[in-house]
Amino acid sequence: MKNFSSNITIRLEPKCKFKKENTHYYIYGEIFALIKRLYIQTKRRPSMLISGIIQPLLWLILFGALFQNAPVSLLTSNTKYNSFLSPGIIIFTSFTGSINAGLPLMFDREFGFLNRLLISPLKSRDSLLISTVFFIVTITTGQTIFIMLFNTFMYKQNIQDIITITFILIINILITLSIASVSICLAFLLPGHIELLALILIINLPMLFSSTALAPLSFMPYWLQIIASINPLTYAIEIIRYLSNMTNLQNNKFIIQNVWINITFNHSIYLLILITILSITIVKNIISYKFE
Repeated sequence: MKNFSSNITIRLEPKCKFKKENTHYYIYGEIFALIKRLYIQTKRRPSMLISGIIQPLLWLILFGALFQNAPVSLLTSNTKYNSFLSPGIIIFTSFTGSINAGLPLMFDREFGFLNRLLISPLKSRDSLLISTVFFIVTITTGQTIFIMLFNTFMYKQNIQDIITITFILIINILITLSIASVSICLAFLLPGHIELLALILIINLPMLFSSTALAPLSFMPYWLQIIASINPLTYAIEIIRYLSNMTNLQNNKFIIQNVWINITFNHSIYLLILITILSITIVKNIISYKFE
């Protein structure tokens, strides 16, 4: 009996070790499969992808033409309005793409596919959140690159420094992560897609107009300056605006002078990172509490 039990122990140890080593492999496979499913859905219904490019282009073209003949110093300081507007449209592209991140999950809820995924033998339910966020990050990054190329050919705004381009994409990713996580949380909390779409329509334009995308803080009334100072899009826009117009990067230079404090380039980036971490953490805890 003693030898028999020892043989069983010897046989079981490699199997348990093998399962532990392959857990991460199964999780990566789940995430890859879920991301592939989202790409297939986008290929079959490309309207959301196309509209996410057309809408920022319309804002860029129409508002750029509207203020084309305005005095240079009216809204900006020694900068053409097209150059001033472009960073705001770049961030607005990421915002509109990421705010729609919860729609695929909402439709999965309504058609019953989400229940099938939840009862399937997933190694980690975080795969649903990770796959959706990764998918929307790649989509918004592609849309942002398209807008940047459009600015280069249409308005001759050459951003040739690879460091500047990398910083711009990182800022867009931070905004996408924070907004997409909130949108995914709303997809789990709201009763249906009609409520989610209505909320998106309500949030979309106020977030744009309460930032510095279309006008600087100094051009706004005091109450709107307070709202714009709370809006995280303001900090992302001002970072990209500084990167697009700077000749020598100075990390300690004040790029935002809001109603409370003057904020440097480094502080703005740290603030965006903090907002992103907090939003992802809070949303993850809300989703875990709802489904446990």
